[in-house]
This record gives sequence, structure tokens and C-alpha cells, in this order.
Amino acid sequence: MAEAALDAVRKELREFPAAARELSVPLAVPYLDEVPSPLHFYRDWVCPNRPCIIRNALQHWPAFQKWSLQYLRATVGSTEVSVAVTPDGYADAVRGDRFVMPAERRLPLSCVLDVLEGRAKHPGVLYVQKQCSNLPNELPQLLPDLEPHVPWASEALGKMPDAVNFWLGEAAAVTSLHKDHYENLYCVVSGEKHFLLHPPSDRPFIPYELYTPATYQLSEEGCFKMVDEEAMEKVPWIPLDPLAPDLVRYPSYRQAQALHCTVRAGDMLYLPALWFHHVQQSHGCIAGSILPAVNFWYDMEYDLKYSYFQLLDSLTKASGLN
Repeated sequence: MAEAALDAVRKELREFPAAARELSVPLAVPYLDEVPSPLHFYRDWVCPNRPCIIRNALQHWPAFQKWSLQYLRATVGSTEVSVAVTPDGYADAVRGDRFVMPAERRLPLSCVLDVLEGRAKHPGVLYVQKQCSNLPNELPQLLPDLEPHVPWASEALGKMPDAVNFWLGEAAAVTSLHKDHYENLYCVVSGEKHFLLHPPSDRPFIPYELYTPATYQLSEEGCFKMVDEEAMEKVPWIPLDPLAPDLVRYPSYRQAQALHCTVRAGDMLYLPALWFHHVQQSHGCIAGSILPAVNFWYDMEYDLKYSYFQLLDSLTKASGLN
């Protein structure tokens, strides 16, 4: 009897993502040709938890015209920033049987730009990706070049952003598949970012496992080694690479349906809270131009949507689906 009930739960969980897609998940990420009003943004995108890309949303930012290599070197070149350094470009990702965090270095931004431009070498892959409002905290000189928040989003959400983050990295720098508890407005100032997205309803097909946390250490000779963080609890993380999934080990992922989108210079992606996402970039430099991005994190509302996802997550784990 108990096994039959468990099988019934598993069946419902397997069928749920398709029903959710039919009702509320777009086949592709929609593009908006103008900035939405606060009412339309909240009604059409936030409430239904649907992503969209707003074209030409950053044209009025001085950064859109000013953030060249020459300008950044002159304005913040001597400023030290936190830089994630990894051997393969994957920070905060599963490697073998460990969840590995990057080595962190404090480097002048001009040194990072030299590496991205090919003028200098540095062991591993560099990524400016400190996700704790690193733009106002580490690079306040750049704040006049953009808005301190997204006014129509702040009005719609009834709050100011929790964090404003600055991103700059090499082509090899990749963000592994994960989700955040933030409403994310991701703004590409130059170049392109490539997103692979899964709605929260795909959770039954997305595997999580518990991993011992570790951190890369970088020696003076440029060699990396993983060192366990013994004081930390095990970390739940997604082991699967959605670009090359191991379908023998994770066969359920065949039933998940990813959305792919490219966010180009001047565009803003609204990435709703709890959506799974994997991010790549074009490359660090193209013909002397750089590829920075800025994102605004607004804390999500811990409402019924959050509760429903927690229930879906708990049932997926309890049923042993993945």
C-alpha cells in the first residue's frame, strides 16, 4: 500500500512540469521593445513568475557609452577588487565529489583587464563576480554611470535592491546551474551573455546531491589544490552540466525543457526568483571592448509561490525521484 502511494506521488511529480509548462511557461523568453510600467511589470511578469528581456533598457545609462577599456583603466584601474580564480572557469560548482568554491584574490582592476585583453597572464580563469553588492562597495567611482536601482522595478516590487553586482570575466568563466531567492534584473552593458533557464516547475527533473564543501587554493607556482572546509555542513548542489548532461546517471533530466536566450548589449533580462539558470559569456574582449554586466537583486516575497516551490522540492526529495 505504501509503495503504491509513493508510486502515485512520483507519477504526479513527473506529470506536473508538463502541466505547468502548458499553463504558464513560455516556449521562448519574450522580448519587450520598451520598458514596462510598474503595473504591467508586476502583473505580466512578476506575479506569473515569467522571464522577459527588455530591449534597449540601458540606453540612458552613461555607462553604456563610457565603459571602455581606456575609461575603466583611468577611472578605477588602480582600485583593488575581489576576483574569483579557478582552474577551469567554474566557481561554486561540483567537481568530483566536492562542491568547490574559488580561490579569491585582491587585484587592481587594471591587472584583470590586462589578463582579459591578453596583455598579461595569470594562472587559472579570472572572474569578477563577488555577489555582495560589489559595485557600490568596491567600485563606487562607477556609480554615477548608472542608476542606483531600476525605478519601475523598485516601484512594482515595493522595495529597493538588496545588492547591485558588477560582473567581468573571461570567456571560460561559467556560472553553474543553480537558483536564487531574488528577483534578478540582469543588465548587459557590452557584449553578450548566454542563459540556459529552467522554470521552478522543472524541479522534479533536476538532480541535487549533498557535497563536502572545499575551496581552491592557488600556490605561488600557479598550481591549484582543493582544500576541504571541514567546519562547514554539506552543501546541496546540482551536479549536472546542462550543456552536456550525463543522462545515464540522471535520466529524468531528459524530460526537462530548457529555455535558451541571449542577452545583448543594452538589454536587461528579468530573471524571476527560483528559476534555475546557467550562464556563459561571449568572451572577455572583442576588438578592444570589454564585456561587463551589472545586476540588481531584489529579495523575493516569501509568499505562496515560495511555499509551493518548497513543497515541490520536499516531495521530489522524499519520493527519491532524483
